[in-house]
Amino acid sequence: MTERFLVVPAAYIVFLRGGAAGDEVLLQLRQNTGYMDGHWAMAAAGHVEAKETVFEAACREAGEELALAVDLSQLKPLCVMHRTGGTGLPVDERVDFFFECREWSGTPRLVEPEKAADLRWFTLGELPVPMVPHESLVLDHIRAGAVPPVLTFGFGR
Repeated sequence: MTERFLVVPAAYIVFLRGGAAGDEVLLQLRQNTGYMDGHWAMAAAGHVEAKETVFEAACREAGEELALAVDLSQLKPLCVMHRTGGTGLPVDERVDFFFECREWSGTPRLVEPEKAADLRWFTLGELPVPMVPHESLVLDHIRAGAVPPVLTFGFGR
């Protein structure tokens, strides 16, 4: 029998604002999470909880991680990404939902400083390194002006 992958959905918000040198994106520097520590990542992202939509998960993560209030109507779907970490384990295949957000209430701040060492705005043309690779791919497409509705990552083809 063919083994099916287990869906592990996550929601990401790409917070964007206009800046003097072009659009800026809000990123956090991961630490003490056990995944991609020392890499810059989307400022708000996380797994979808039971009985929660991806939109609700994205808004919840914005509050939990950044103390921002985001209304569902402020989320613009960007793309869905099917990715794998390359271990071959079914649970290592992920489905990620990326949303653009340009309006919110509050001032972003690190609510969980034990999980993030820094929080900063970067112009899309001058992103920091290292970045979480699959998230960097989405930002590359935003910078190029065209984000495909569906992306894949890590499958080696």
